[in-house]
Amino acid sequence: MATSLWVRVIRRHRTERETVEPCGRENPEEALSEACRKLDLSRPLWLEKNQREWEAFGQTRFLPDAFMEPVHFDRLEIEFIDPEAKKRRSNDPRNA
Repeated sequence: MATSLWVRVIRRHRTERETVEPCGRENPEEALSEACRKLDLSRPLWLEKNQREWEAFGQTRFLPDAFMEPVHFDRLEIEFIDPEAKKRRSNDPRNA
């Protein structure tokens, strides 16, 4: 199974629309453009904050002020999905 970009439109704490696009971890912007086209959204501005979050966590979110056109949702979330990735376990003893 290939790696993907999961894109969710969130409004009032609920997923309103979503799509999944093939994506490599190193270049999410191309997959984000395609997902926005499918969801009929303008593409958000990819800021340094988004780059830092993407590199650290494999996910980021865009608030309405990241779009050049008005949007009618609370945020757009993107997340990298790698089905082959090993699940991480918490070192917290309360989770044992």
